[in-house]
Amino acid sequence: MPSGTAAPSDMATAHAPRRSWSNLPWAVLVYGAPIILFLIIQFLRAPDYVGRDNDDVMRLVEVRDLLAGQSWFDLTQVRLGPEGGTLMHWSRLIDLPIAGLMALLRPFVGAMQAEVLALAILPICLALPLLAAMGLAGRRVGGTPSMHFCLGLTALFIATSNRFLGGAIDHHNVQLVLVAVMLAMLVDRQYRASSYAVAGLAAALAIAIGAETTPFVAMVCAVVACQWAAVGGKAARTTVAFGLSLAAGLSLFFFVTVPPRLYLAATCDNLSIAFYSLALTGGGLLALAAAMVSDRPTVVRFFALGACGLGIVAVALSVAPQCLGNPLAGLDPLLRELWLDNVTEARSFVAVARTESASIGAYYFTGAFAALLCVWRIWRRDRIGLNLILFALVFSSLMIALIQVRGMAFSNLLAIVPIALLLTDLRARSNGGTAGVGASLLYVGTLVISVPAVWAMAGTLVDKGIGGHVAGETAVSNGEACLTAASLADLEDLPPSFVVGPSDIGAALLLHTQHRVLSAPYHRNAAGMLAELKIGLARPEEAEAMLRQLGHPVLAFCAADVQARMIAARAPQGFYAELTAGRVPAFLSPLPVSAGASIRLYALKP
Repeated sequence: MPSGTAAPSDMATAHAPRRSWSNLPWAVLVYGAPIILFLIIQFLRAPDYVGRDNDDVMRLVEVRDLLAGQSWFDLTQVRLGPEGGTLMHWSRLIDLPIAGLMALLRPFVGAMQAEVLALAILPICLALPLLAAMGLAGRRVGGTPSMHFCLGLTALFIATSNRFLGGAIDHHNVQLVLVAVMLAMLVDRQYRASSYAVAGLAAALAIAIGAETTPFVAMVCAVVACQWAAVGGKAARTTVAFGLSLAAGLSLFFFVTVPPRLYLAATCDNLSIAFYSLALTGGGLLALAAAMVSDRPTVVRFFALGACGLGIVAVALSVAPQCLGNPLAGLDPLLRELWLDNVTEARSFVAVARTESASIGAYYFTGAFAALLCVWRIWRRDRIGLNLILFALVFSSLMIALIQVRGMAFSNLLAIVPIALLLTDLRARSNGGTAGVGASLLYVGTLVISVPAVWAMAGTLVDKGIGGHVAGETAVSNGEACLTAASLADLEDLPPSFVVGPSDIGAALLLHTQHRVLSAPYHRNAAGMLAELKIGLARPEEAEAMLRQLGHPVLAFCAADVQARMIAARAPQGFYAELTAGRVPAFLSPLPVSAGASIRLYALKP
């Protein structure tokens, strides 16, 4: 062999680092390993293995009921609310993997340890598919450098979010993964039918899991439809694949999770005939149109698309016209004032600006910046089709976040891809730092301001200073203020009873005790929450009558509860105000509590 020619083995060795650098599974492991380790350490340091959100607690209650023999099709929380319980709107599709893992581990480690391990494994492991989906999206839009920027920014997103911590078993982390999957599939500019079939299935699963992502899924459907109308035959197979996958997937999830007695019940907060009929109609009509008129002129395709839209509107108006508005619009004004308006994730941009202006940057800057980047590239005629897709997805999520701040997690996540494209360009322009100080500073500065956590820290520092930032990190939540170990021990020692108390502690009482509770913070429990609010606001003699109408409840009162303080301030002569001031009405008999217990317990005198 000539001395100037490298051996095949030498060539393979020389190119191995390059292949590893561009290999997505390898890169996901490289970025995922330290994130998984970080999440495990955070879980081991946590005071409890259940997430701090009330939804995590209630999810575990639901899973325990399923494992205890409750029907797959029965989502009634029999220990929540007035007589008869509360029919929840959550999906068994989230309960299934949690319950399955717990059942699998029980024979080896026991029921309690199996529960702990299941609650740790599932949310932490979801970090890997999120990294994989975002890395794939980055590689598809900008090659290997964009893939690595997407992976790095997604790793920071996971590390600074509470959605993937051990114990976070609510459905929000799964929804984030599904949104990332839809993004990665839609930016496939080779129009692979398999990509769009996966996107349709992910859209169906997102609708089945929770109604929060329905507006985003609607935008995904609109993007696929408009893309087909614009490019025609090139996107015909992909559009057919998407429409059929969406219709078939949601059909499967509908019949697997909805009980036959509710097939025709149109509800707007979960998978029901309302969303199923719309997806079935929309997916089926879109697939039919793409199969029949893809080779016709653009005007004909847009006319066919308009006909599909009219069909969807007709079905919506005939099946569930009430779902075209806000499903929570019918809440009692008292519930809206004393509960919903104070739920952080349900606040609008106006409410955030008024009450927590320091958080505006963390909530909204990244999404707005990414949307503007897409507009800038479209104006420059840089890959117009791709950037129109990115703009539609990012901007729609940002609009949702302006209405309800819970959407900011999705807009911050989706913003990573347009920002990764910009960072790729800036990195190339800086030429590894040799292009001058200005180019390097622009690159580094853009990278820093693209991380929402940076805006969160900056907002806190500006608002409260360093001392306020530290205090904010160590502040206890409402549940920790009331549900101390002593308080829970006192409640556990009582025989199973009907407990009336602030709604924010209701889910924890269901998890840690065998009591029934009147109130917990879920809109399906509106009757129970409203009854508890009226009791707290009423004058003591009126509160006595309301309590006696409930039978023989135990009153659990925590003066440190945020909502209890609001009620006491709103009605200074009311029942909760009297208890807060330490004046116990004559019709109540105090029950013994431990020293240091924050919850005071009372029974009605005969």
